[in-house]
Amino acid sequence: MSRLSFSFRSVVLKPGIRTVAAGLALGLMATSAIAAPPQLQAPTEEDLQNDQGGGLFGFTNNLTRSGYLLGDMWGLRSQLAKSGITFALSETSEILGNVTGGAHHGFDYDGLTQMAVQLDTKRAFGWYGGTFNASALQIHGRNLSADNLDSLQTSSGIESDRATRLWELWYQQKFLDEDRLDVKIGQQSLDQEFMVSQNALLFVNTMFGWPMVPSADLPGGGPAYPLSALGIRVRAKPTDSITVLAGLFNGSPVNNPSGDPQMVNASGTTFATNGGGLAIAEVQYAYPSLGTMLYADQVEPLARTYRLGVWYDTERFGDQRYDSIGRSQASPGTSGLPATHRGDYGIYGVVDQMLWVDEAEPDRSVSIFARVMGTPEVNRNLIAFSANLGLNFKEPFLGRDDDTFGIGMGYAKVSSGAAGLDRDTQAFGGGYTPTRSNETYVEATYQYSFAPWLQLQPDVQYVMNPGGGVANPTADGQRIKNELVVGLRTNILF
Repeated sequence: MSRLSFSFRSVVLKPGIRTVAAGLALGLMATSAIAAPPQLQAPTEEDLQNDQGGGLFGFTNNLTRSGYLLGDMWGLRSQLAKSGITFALSETSEILGNVTGGAHHGFDYDGLTQMAVQLDTKRAFGWYGGTFNASALQIHGRNLSADNLDSLQTSSGIESDRATRLWELWYQQKFLDEDRLDVKIGQQSLDQEFMVSQNALLFVNTMFGWPMVPSADLPGGGPAYPLSALGIRVRAKPTDSITVLAGLFNGSPVNNPSGDPQMVNASGTTFATNGGGLAIAEVQYAYPSLGTMLYADQVEPLARTYRLGVWYDTERFGDQRYDSIGRSQASPGTSGLPATHRGDYGIYGVVDQMLWVDEAEPDRSVSIFARVMGTPEVNRNLIAFSANLGLNFKEPFLGRDDDTFGIGMGYAKVSSGAAGLDRDTQAFGGGYTPTRSNETYVEATYQYSFAPWLQLQPDVQYVMNPGGGVANPTADGQRIKNELVVGLRTNILF
């Protein structure tokens, strides 16, 4: 998304008093690529009116202003809209490569085509507040992190196993006055609503999207891109500033969590229902919000959003160090089966805070973000703690309204259980086995808006202690050296 800083507008109610009428924008009107994966924005009626054009190449008349390359798609979007159907299609492509460090040097291409279709039940059937959603992914190219890097915090939020797959399939219904309650049921990807830092979504590295702790610790990496899980999510707004999210989902996005979960559920149509459950809850506070009162001579406040959440998975989890008879899994006398533990949980907090707005150019702003997450269950988890921090500068150059510069970092700490197994492996003579500790990366990126429907994003990442300090498979007796990753991402909305 390009509009990753916060914005709002005020309406005068009576002399000297205003109310914030639009609330926080939080990127919801944006069109550019974000981390893991790009969030599609269906065109509005205003978009379609602006994108009307006659003839086969009529869409070219509005290329510099339209948010979509193909505009109204020769009237198709307008016709679908009459029945309450909206359609969005995007292509995110990138070339990334490591010029230092890693198991190998080189560049890889990877890409993601995403399609989403939504049906508004009010327009289609006269039933207020309902939305059907179906989305699909076509993932192509190679995976640089798997090919070259062996890092914990993978370099791109879209790199995955090549596949054409169903992603989300759900129905959402609004209730109560002012739509203060809504319920979503069906196949869902949690990274679209939970644990999200809107400012972090500018970046390319995966961990600015779905965090490191659930990626490493939940079965199959959790129900997040490119996987999803069946479940129900409830959202309530008891006040204008407070939102409560809660959900219950299948404990694993696949029926059989052994092996590569993306291969086990290659088409996205497994709809796993076995195993335990994944419960998650999040409280959000946003200010200013819809209805916030401001006086005419009062400086508009710097927007902010705070999130606090917890998740619990009832599945059984294998011990990182000990086997079923209490011996180290590195011991020659091991049973070969890890000890198991019932349940796992994590706690997280997210902050998005605007720091500065240019009084002469309101679109120009600086915002920061922070997200931390941890779990005390170190015996059953690879990662015990992870964090992301960063800063975004919207419109760093005057006149470049939709450009954003960002610099951020990610940190992941290997659990004491996993590090203990490394020490045991050394003690039992398992060859060169460094003790893993932590991994840190820094990313700098600039998102250039070539047109409302096309963004170009050069990116640089530097990874320190890749894999937490794992051995280099191509160099005996050495750890993988620090990695410098450079590349270019493009995003096109059709």
